[in-house]
Amino acid sequence: MLKLSGIVFVVLLFMLQGCGDSSDVNSNPSSGSTDEKYELSYKGLKFFSQDLPHSAYRLEQLSDKDFNGLSEENKLIVADKLLSTLFFGYPLAELKDKIDSGSFISGVQEGLRVDKNDLSAVEAYIVDEKYFTRPDYANKEVLDILTRLYALEHLDRHFLIDWSAYILTQTIMFSPAYELESSHEPNTERVYNRLVRNLEEEATMRYVTYLHMISSDNWRRFRSPEDNGREMMEIYLLDFDDAKVPLAGKTLQNWKLDRDNDTLVVGLNENTIPISLFNTTLYNGDDFYRELAKSDAFTQGVVERLVDFFLTTHTVSEKERIADKLVASKPETWQDILVQIVFSKAFLLESDRSKSAEELFYAMVRKVEYKHYQRTFTNFASALEDMHQASMKYKLGKLERVPLDTLSFINYHKFIREQVLIKKVNSDKLNNYKDWGSYGWKPSFIEEENFTLDQNDPKVSLHSFINHLFKSTISREATTIELKLFEDHMLETIDGKLEYVNAFDLLTDQKANVAILVLDYISRLTELYRFQKLSL
Repeated sequence: MLKLSGIVFVVLLFMLQGCGDSSDVNSNPSSGSTDEKYELSYKGLKFFSQDLPHSAYRLEQLSDKDFNGLSEENKLIVADKLLSTLFFGYPLAELKDKIDSGSFISGVQEGLRVDKNDLSAVEAYIVDEKYFTRPDYANKEVLDILTRLYALEHLDRHFLIDWSAYILTQTIMFSPAYELESSHEPNTERVYNRLVRNLEEEATMRYVTYLHMISSDNWRRFRSPEDNGREMMEIYLLDFDDAKVPLAGKTLQNWKLDRDNDTLVVGLNENTIPISLFNTTLYNGDDFYRELAKSDAFTQGVVERLVDFFLTTHTVSEKERIADKLVASKPETWQDILVQIVFSKAFLLESDRSKSAEELFYAMVRKVEYKHYQRTFTNFASALEDMHQASMKYKLGKLERVPLDTLSFINYHKFIREQVLIKKVNSDKLNNYKDWGSYGWKPSFIEEENFTLDQNDPKVSLHSFINHLFKSTISREATTIELKLFEDHMLETIDGKLEYVNAFDLLTDQKANVAILVLDYISRLTELYRFQKLSL
């Protein structure tokens, strides 16, 4: 049920922000029913909306039937692409069970509609110094956000909301831009948390954007009336008409960022001259932001931004076709766009692009049953900086989803290889979160139940073990050439009998040595860092 205090808060918010009196808000606070929540609006700006049902999507979606018709290898590739995009993953055996259920796609979709994570426990966990360090020199707000995406155990509605907020803050639309002198690290948390709370409350994407545009966080990024007006039209409407900039600046003439305190001030010298923009008449800054969010060009603009973000290697004409389908579905919430893209055939079957570091890292640590240590996310945040992929830092967001210049990719590869793939946690450090040997993939990742161990046939055993590692990490088995490469290194014939070379005996604890060598090889494969287009 919608709480009365929630409606009253919305009305007071607008009144306190100088956005009109309570008569501007269409609501009946005395009732407070859930249905009336979705009727609440302010001068035509709708506050709340339920997500579209999947049946209302116009962009063709991948169904369980489509998925089940794929080959076994392609099922694994598509399942991994979907989960990795959502910053998630499962150990191979668990993933295979979900695939074999026959309802993998719908199962993930249904999971994103329910609440399973214990949010109070997660919030207490990520700031517990036993498990995670938050050094003074680091952006603690970013560390908390990165850690939370790891600490959320289930791929549920809460996870989708945090993931959606993270995606949006990586784009030009909502980047907190803490690299600027006028912005500050707490702005990261302010922008992100506001998005999370808005999404939790089922706020429409227009209302979410309106609240962001009128915030001091936004003005710390674009600091003068003409600059802010220009950027809002370019960012959300893809409107680059310079003739409109002075008009936008006029509506915002009494808005400014106090240069001494980096604080948004809305003065009393409000414009009183009628101004024509967005096919209506505007006067003040509230009119400008509200009508911008309500305009027909808004949906087209934000859809094209997100299509570019996810489908980077599609052609211009393909992106236009996809965007038109998304717009035709009449999305009202950010999930209406994000979920529709991620579950589409265009993305799951046709996309072929490099994975972001977050897509690879968050999926991989779950696939290899990884145990973190205190500095894992301090190191991850630092590595993202070295990759020129720092979270929420840049004024214009991540214009390049995955910078692949030599230095950026070296740091990408170095982090994934050294901090994840070839790092095994020592068995005596499973309850230790401080020492160097206390993180890496757990012994359970290479337990005998995960592969066929034939004591009388080292070759069969080695092949099975190697294929477990390949399928767990890059969704395919090793090729004949690759198997031969490892055979030559790890097996030898003694007195006519094939035996393990010292240090690579799968019958002993030395199988960790085999795993590290194979994973080191996998860390150098292009496909580890790319989503694959299927050849059907």
